[in-house]
Amino acid sequence: MSDLQLRSVAKHYGAVRAVVDVTLAVAAGSRTAIVGPSGSGKTTLLRLIAGFEAPDAGEIVLGGATLADGAGAMVSAHRRRIGYVPQDGALFPHLTVAANVGFGVAGPAPERARRVDELAELVGLDRRMLGSWPHELSGGQQQRVALARALAQQPRLMLLDEPFSALDAGLRTATRKATAQLVTAAGVTAVLVTHDQAEALSFADQIAVMRDGRLAQVGRPMDLYLRPRDEDTATFLGDAVIVSALLERGWAECHLGRIAVDDTERRGAARIMLRPEQLQVAEAPAGAPERGTGVVTDVDFTGHACLLTLQVGGADALAAPGETPAPLMVRTTAQGALPVGARVRVTVTGPAHVLGSLA
Repeated sequence: MSDLQLRSVAKHYGAVRAVVDVTLAVAAGSRTAIVGPSGSGKTTLLRLIAGFEAPDAGEIVLGGATLADGAGAMVSAHRRRIGYVPQDGALFPHLTVAANVGFGVAGPAPERARRVDELAELVGLDRRMLGSWPHELSGGQQQRVALARALAQQPRLMLLDEPFSALDAGLRTATRKATAQLVTAAGVTAVLVTHDQAEALSFADQIAVMRDGRLAQVGRPMDLYLRPRDEDTATFLGDAVIVSALLERGWAECHLGRIAVDDTERRGAARIMLRPEQLQVAEAPAGAPERGTGVVTDVDFTGHACLLTLQVGGADALAAPGETPAPLMVRTTAQGALPVGARVRVTVTGPAHVLGSLA
């Protein structure tokens, strides 16, 4: 069952087409991440859902009720029962943590206090923090307060606008996981807007990739990562090795050798994608064939892992005569790192994904 539905939603600002013909369904109780580069329209789309902006065309439906349509009908933001957590938390600096969490909660003071206690426990806030001021909290604690305040209204939908971007790496991961668990435990449908691909892949049940105001691809995180529709989506969702190849009956011929692909129907010229973790390297034996053999040109050591840059020999299947294939980026363990100048053999695990025909 879909809780949130966007049907051909559009928004223009003069000549700028911020959102163009977006249709998206978000299942009840699920977590969807909207990702895309700056200026792709993802924040505008979130503001349309929240009710901060009105669409020029299309419909926004939540729980079967129309919130807005291009004909001018629009439910105001405060009547939508949608929680909103902005990037900086936007806590009221003149209110205590308890007052921030309880802001807008109706009822007698004892009932409001009980509700604040329940929410503090839900988001993992120590009750001793309830009397503190926002500036006395860490970034992660402030985001928990913002989340509790949004949950206080018992929303049907939670909108998260890059809420973890100001946190350091370790705290960001912990807060993201806690937030995902909280909205799931509360049974609230959640939509996250982020430019961080790893964050989207980790948080969401469904990812919607936006580009130039349109949805480029929508699907499960694993599907989009392994089977992106085009090169832009492939490279946006993570490191990708994309090479030209000739396809025939489920196999690709390229400068890495003969590689299995995930499309047995395609023939002829195409572009194929491998993720760096599909590539493995080892010292090349004497007399190894040129295809799939290369030289380490750079080593980026990060402690637990290394990123090797390789220049692999062999002609690209569709390259111009004499053209050198682009360098390959291969991840390996610190123990498996090879020095610059080492001659290596590259092998591929799993099938390559066929992106598109060049014909």
